[in-house]
Amino acid sequence: MLDYRLEHILSYSATLRPPEVIGPLPEGIRANFYVTAGSVQGPRVKGQILPVGGDWLTIRTDGIGVLDVRATFQTHDGALIYTTYSGVADLGEDGYQKFLRQDLPPFISLRIAPRYHTADPKYLWLNRIQCLGIGQVDMARLEVSYDVYAVR
Repeated sequence: MLDYRLEHILSYSATLRPPEVIGPLPEGIRANFYVTAGSVQGPRVKGQILPVGGDWLTIRTDGIGVLDVRATFQTHDGALIYTTYSGVADLGEDGYQKFLRQDLPPFISLRIAPRYHTADPKYLWLNRIQCLGIGQVDMARLEVSYDVYAVR
């Protein structure tokens, strides 16, 4: 076994606009969710999520949602941190059809692999880590929340 540990680095939540649905397309349903606001809290990172990012989600015919997220955090001390991540949302075997009918469960689990990018000297350590995130989306409130862990 390889030696590793998970270290909690931050948690965040963001509110989203209702999706911009493009599709269905040959590769699945494209649904773009744009960030309106959010907050970041962690032992070494605190701040807000700027309303400039979103999730360019593709829902495959097998009910798996493939996340493609880009967002910017602004820390309490003014640093900008860009994040990108992919991940999955399992909407169930009939999730594709349920999305088309707008009949999704109230909460959907999310699993992500985020990376962070910054030029601010106080946060350069973020450029060097790979993270795992566990989250969920509240479909009624259009709010997503995550706990993010560095793999050490």
